[in-house]
Amino acid sequence: MAKKLGAAVILLTVAVYVGAIVAGLHVKNFSLFEIGTKPDGKGMAWKAPLLSSIPNGPHGDSIRRGSLIFNETRLYASGYTHAKVSCGSCHAQGGIQPYASPMVDIPALFPMYNPRAGHVISLKDRIQECFVRSESGKPIPSNGQEMQALVDYINWLSQPQPGRRPFVGRGLIHLPDLKPDPKHGADVYASQCAGCHGDHGEGLAPLFPPLWGPDSFNDGAGMDSIQKMAAFVQHNMPQNRMGILSPQDAYDVSAFIHQQPRPAFNPAYKSF
Repeated sequence: MAKKLGAAVILLTVAVYVGAIVAGLHVKNFSLFEIGTKPDGKGMAWKAPLLSSIPNGPHGDSIRRGSLIFNETRLYASGYTHAKVSCGSCHAQGGIQPYASPMVDIPALFPMYNPRAGHVISLKDRIQECFVRSESGKPIPSNGQEMQALVDYINWLSQPQPGRRPFVGRGLIHLPDLKPDPKHGADVYASQCAGCHGDHGEGLAPLFPPLWGPDSFNDGAGMDSIQKMAAFVQHNMPQNRMGILSPQDAYDVSAFIHQQPRPAFNPAYKSF
């Protein structure tokens, strides 16, 4: 009886812990409030589009398909990704979270010169980069349904909002150039990250992506940069306690993660 009671207490504790994490992740429903600066005489702040605004018909179906692919890439584009990483793992909250490399308004930035690729790229090229690098997979058909769905979804997020201010929070925050301490980063990881991403970086798909190992992003991904990962981590992690890590903590834990093994980028896709 005592053993059964002890097991029940452990299960209840785990359930409460996971529930608190999930609640923290879902409390930020950006469709319910406005993102950006406070309203003033120059107009209201940018507001995330509601799902109810997606039109009926084939175009609306494509937008909805794009949302599914974006948020659960391994499930809805399984033939093109090896990693257990979704677009939404780095472009958080479906691509609208400020300073988490959001998708809002990016179509207007293309075509652009990409130093990593060494040539001018299109939005479709940039999407391909994510598949071959962050998702450690292969390019999706340029004129296929998956590509069109992702482009339609991103354009839907970026539709003009007359009378409202522009979206605030493009890209990542700027951090000072700090010297990382991966040894301290291991302690930060154990106390602040392992609860979701696992003691060995294995993650818990689809909620929490792996941070290293065979199912993670490869060494050609943007997140393989300590500085870029630190900027993402400092502002966005942990998702249910955002802001508790200092810039130094973010650099340190990113350096620790950077030391861990991960897949190698396939040089056949270096044009992306």
